[in-house]
Amino acid sequence: MSTATATTGAGRDGVAAPPLPAPTPDRPVGTGRGRARLAPLGIGVVGLWLSVVVLLPLAALTATALGDGVTGLWSAVTAPTALAALRVTVGVAAGVALVNAVMGTLIAWVLVRDEFRGKRVVDALIDLPFALPTIVASIVLLSLYGPNSPVHLQLNATRPGLMVALAFVTLPFVVRSVQPVLIEAERDVEEAAASLGAGSWTIFRRVVLPTLAPALISGTGLAFARAIGEYGSVVLIGGNIPGRTQVASQYIQQQIEVDRPLNAAAVSVALLGIAFATLFLLRLLAGRGRRREASA
Repeated sequence: MSTATATTGAGRDGVAAPPLPAPTPDRPVGTGRGRARLAPLGIGVVGLWLSVVVLLPLAALTATALGDGVTGLWSAVTAPTALAALRVTVGVAAGVALVNAVMGTLIAWVLVRDEFRGKRVVDALIDLPFALPTIVASIVLLSLYGPNSPVHLQLNATRPGLMVALAFVTLPFVVRSVQPVLIEAERDVEEAAASLGAGSWTIFRRVVLPTLAPALISGTGLAFARAIGEYGSVVLIGGNIPGRTQVASQYIQQQIEVDRPLNAAAVSVALLGIAFATLFLLRLLAGRGRRREASA
């Protein structure tokens, strides 16, 4: 067959064969008009659900906090007792987040890299704070570290008691963020570094930690954001002492009980702002990490 015939698609009898269809890129199943019709519906359902569950309550809270204007909101947030509660909350939450960053990474490492009897039980226990009502945790901690402590360690109405309670409810955030990264991590680089004479600490610091850093930062930030709004686990063991162990959530409840909803809403907005700033910073750090990995 000549080149001209092959180009025009002519057959052997001289009759022009129909031209071959131009190659088209593969289309994923479900594209086309059906998906075009469903996309606006799906977006509408998501928008409606988020509005009912998230946006409308936040708007109502903000409107209540601004009942006396911006000046009234600022006065409520900067009241001495409110500032003291916010300082205790942020300080204890930051301390707990740092402790869990270390212990959560260690626990994730043991669960992934080590084999021992009862490993599945320990792995299941990590998720227990997600399922257990936090008030139950507070009762258990009070019975264990309260005035009648069986271990002779009294932590109720102290900041260490607050930290123990908050560490209990926030530990899974770090473990479950770091654990999948450790599972997927390549061991070849670690083995190569060990064969070149690098010690365990050097391997962890130079090889493992840079890989874990994005997940570790994310888990630590989520633990901090969770801790600043915690109420149930600290309500009994914390003692609710203004300026010492009273956290912002307890201050908010106190203001509701004395019929000062504006003060409660103002401090709630302050907590909301702290949590939003934390999550926004995590998004920025995660985006920067992905761009750095893409350019590497």
